[in-house]
Amino acid sequence: MPIRLKKLIGTILLVALVVIYALIASAIAVTKLAEYGPTAHLLFFLLSGFLWVLPAMAIIKWLIIEPHPKG
Repeated sequence: MPIRLKKLIGTILLVALVVIYALIASAIAVTKLAEYGPTAHLLFFLLSGFLWVLPAMAIIKWLIIEPHPKG
């Protein structure tokens, strides 16, 4: 796969990941955390704020892995 195409796909995946993850985390917060106090909100958003990094690291790792030369 050409490197420019790979970077384009990776960029689109990262942007989609952030948008979708933010929407899901916000929806969970609104529906599940409404009756809890500020400490629960802080812990949830702290954890969910760091959790998106794991799939993002996988995408970035895929981006930097160079293909094996042919032949």
